[in-house]
Amino acid sequence: MPVLVASDLDRTLIYSSAALALTMPDARAPRLLCVEVHESKPLSYMTETSAQLLTDLGDIAFFVPTTTRTRRQYERINLPGPAPRFAICANGGHLLVDGVADPDWHTRVTNRLADECAPLAEIRAHLESSADPEWVRKHRVADDLFAYLVVERELLPEDWVKELAVWAENRGWTVSLQGRKIYAVPKPLTKSAAMREIARRTGADLTLAAGDSLLDADLLLAADRGWRPGHGELADSGWSAPTVSILPERGVLAGERILREFLRVCREPQ
Repeated sequence: MPVLVASDLDRTLIYSSAALALTMPDARAPRLLCVEVHESKPLSYMTETSAQLLTDLGDIAFFVPTTTRTRRQYERINLPGPAPRFAICANGGHLLVDGVADPDWHTRVTNRLADECAPLAEIRAHLESSADPEWVRKHRVADDLFAYLVVERELLPEDWVKELAVWAENRGWTVSLQGRKIYAVPKPLTKSAAMREIARRTGADLTLAAGDSLLDADLLLAADRGWRPGHGELADSGWSAPTVSILPERGVLAGERILREFLRVCREPQ
């Protein structure tokens, strides 16, 4: 039976040097493979073992990279294994088919956002007026779908994100803090909706998912089985669900464990 594997990328399968969490002696550290270069500098990694596991997974399942990254940011990533037929970008705002965005899907998403949420311009204006330049380093808009800030975490007021979340909730938006980024995302803009559409197109009978952030919660709940690592927003908040397995591994070794779990389930008799 077809199996669809939808996995978050950053801090789930791929890791920046700051997020590797290599706590073992240097001589015992795993060999790393660079999977993203930006401005001529290596940016993201996975272990060489993970690279082989992902290659094996792509041979037996529909592997779907699922990310909050924009299309351009996603295209910087060079994952090992077969080129995925489908990918989900911009938190579900774009569904890529053989690397090309599906315009019908994007139109469906934007129409729903217009009907159910406050406009992006209102959210941007509030962020501009309420975020202190002392701790904000960048204001960004992703594919005209959502906004995010890059901040200095040590200077960020403790209650500011909570207050923003309450304000956004009343306008149909959700707020998520991931590392140095604060995301404001429309509630209907979800990875799970795009995953369901791909499952429909592929005829997948089983869906598997993994993720580490609050923006991945809907994806994990929508899948038949899910996994989350021992780091990230979901771990910090103690988030759990009956169909989601909580892994103890943190950092790049968590990505390796997640891929092992994907393969194990894919190889089980269905």
